[in-house]
Amino acid sequence: MSDPPTTRRDEATGELTLAAAQERVDAWIRDVGVRYFSELTNLAQLVEEVGELARLLSRTYGDQSFKPGEADGELADELADVLFVLICLANQTGVDLTEALERNLAHKAERDAARHQANEKLR
Repeated sequence: MSDPPTTRRDEATGELTLAAAQERVDAWIRDVGVRYFSELTNLAQLVEEVGELARLLSRTYGDQSFKPGEADGELADELADVLFVLICLANQTGVDLTEALERNLAHKAERDAARHQANEKLR
């Protein structure tokens, strides 16, 4: 397992950065969780958490309704669960999420510079 990047907080707001989140998840895993699950187990956990998120979204914003006695759930908690497992996988595989997201957004900006503006379906 690679060490997560060093803590980075926004100097103006003090808000948690992706790098700081990676560090905090790593600390939680080591202090509370004992160790990381294997990458494949975390992949299964990620799929499960995304499924819970999908269930909640489809019932809250989509056409499905909650089953009798089914807990509504909280969107923020479900999103945080997905993010937590995603961060675990990033930490385990040595991915700096800040760097990865910046690179990915730059790629999308270049690739889609005119594509979305020219899409009649988005107007």
